[in-house]
Amino acid sequence: MSSIGCTSTSCVDVRAGRIQFEARSITAARAGKFVRLLAVTLGAASLAACAQSSVVTQKSELRASRQTSLDQNRTMSSMMKRRVAAVRRHTASRKDASGLKTASRGTASFYTEGTKTASGEEFNTLEMTAAHPTLPFGTKLRVTNLASGRSVTVRVNDRGPYVQGRIVDVSYSAADALGMVGKGVAKVKLDVVE
Repeated sequence: MSSIGCTSTSCVDVRAGRIQFEARSITAARAGKFVRLLAVTLGAASLAACAQSSVVTQKSELRASRQTSLDQNRTMSSMMKRRVAAVRRHTASRKDASGLKTASRGTASFYTEGTKTASGEEFNTLEMTAAHPTLPFGTKLRVTNLASGRSVTVRVNDRGPYVQGRIVDVSYSAADALGMVGKGVAKVKLDVVE
């Protein structure tokens, strides 16, 4: 028998996984205490293993959530840099040497969804309004479709567009008047009216 310890009262058999007691020299009270002590020790070891597993799981979940948060911050930061860069590149008007505002050219698009504009107004696709990245709210713009020669005057009441290369988003009514609804975008010239 392969045992880790034998006394005159008990033997522990490692291979068989059992405890053998010699009944002639051990009392029932001592055997009961030994069995309880062994049960408590095994229970404590089991609880310690569970607690360690729980701590490891919590740490890995925390590490994963931190990594996700960092990734989201990096994504948002790069998106904001691109938006700022787009706004800086595409201004609607420039002043010449005499101080008069001159025209700007670029791509226009239109939008039909939204409930509130950046100015706080309710969005209405039937009004002649536009979204511009930098011009003050209330600025009136003449938007001219370079392909068809059609033009409309719109009022800036929202911010956008947020697609690189576009200089203005107009409402559906303005897009219809410009003849750009079918294509969705058009090359335009912007003139600040007031």
